[in-house]
Amino acid sequence: MRKGYSKRINNPAFKRYQKNANKYTMIFSLVLCSIVVVGFFIYGEISVEMDNPQALYIGIAIGAMFISIALIQIIQRLKDKTWDGVVIDKKVEDKQRKKYMKGTRLFKRKYWEEFTLYTVHIKGEDGHEHNIFVEDDNTLYDYYKIGDKVRHHKGLNTFEKYDKTGDKIIFCNACASMNDIKDDTCHRCGAPLLK
Repeated sequence: MRKGYSKRINNPAFKRYQKNANKYTMIFSLVLCSIVVVGFFIYGEISVEMDNPQALYIGIAIGAMFISIALIQIIQRLKDKTWDGVVIDKKVEDKQRKKYMKGTRLFKRKYWEEFTLYTVHIKGEDGHEHNIFVEDDNTLYDYYKIGDKVRHHKGLNTFEKYDKTGDKIIFCNACASMNDIKDDTCHRCGAPLLK
């Protein structure tokens, strides 16, 4: 029987995953910040359009924006809470979006790209609605059924199903990779599968 929420969520691997996610978010933002600041400084030195320190100040402002975004993401993860919900609706929509062909600098030809948007609507115990959006892949859409009870675990971006009986696949709650239900750990990140 694969009914019930897994106690494997208490495995230290999930805490390590969350800690590493925060660490890599900050490292990535610092690297981007450094590239932008150095790039704008060099531009200010060689450009006739903008001199330093104006170019440097713009680089610092953009770099600070990258760091701010990373800090907001980390704070949101730390403030996140575990909550339960129910799948209340699912939708499939055929959509279009405007795209531009790469070509000459002066003329960009636009065209319409068609795609299918799969949406799973989840209502949390607090009444808020949360949505899962996937384009052109119905795997996650088919995984959930209307009426399924789900749990969002603190600091993770995916949902654990309460009833996994009859499922042949399971999604890793750490990295969201699809795995065989018979596996015990995720083939991608090594975190325990919640089953």
